[in-house]
Amino acid sequence: MLTILMETRDHEAELAQTLSVLVAGAVEGLVSDVVILDGGSKDGSSQVADAAGCRFHRDWELGAILESVRGEWLLIIEPGARPLTGWIDEIADYVGFGRQPARFSPSRHYRPPVWQRFLRREGPLEHGLLIAKRDALANVGSGNRLSDVAKATKPLRLKSEIVPAWVMRQDRN
Repeated sequence: MLTILMETRDHEAELAQTLSVLVAGAVEGLVSDVVILDGGSKDGSSQVADAAGCRFHRDWELGAILESVRGEWLLIIEPGARPLTGWIDEIADYVGFGRQPARFSPSRHYRPPVWQRFLRREGPLEHGLLIAKRDALANVGSGNRLSDVAKATKPLRLKSEIVPAWVMRQDRN
């Protein structure tokens, strides 16, 4: 089973979009729970999480949260990111073998312009992170944020693609 983790702060629309894509994983029995870690949202993020049946935490300590999740594998993604077709089957196969951490491949259809690829730094969670719970717990000492866990890993690349969260933010502007 897989637990989805996201950090949010005033990402109501982005959260709703990502959660709508993840429903298929829950229907297929892959996703056991979704945990939203809030950093002080003043929008409707908590209502979106509640409507989707997510656990929503305003005050949290990452180690305690990771201990409490149901899944033995975690998928950490940014609100607004959307895994594309095929992600459920690939992740189900991948976690069955108990391999090392992995991340999605960037979508071929949503790439930044050439000049941006040279000037902008890719965020540690831009392509998500699939990691065993035990490995995530081992990396919590490096910080209390999900991005700190991602920075402490050297993941493989999955074939499944993801539309990064920055695409939705760019479309809103």
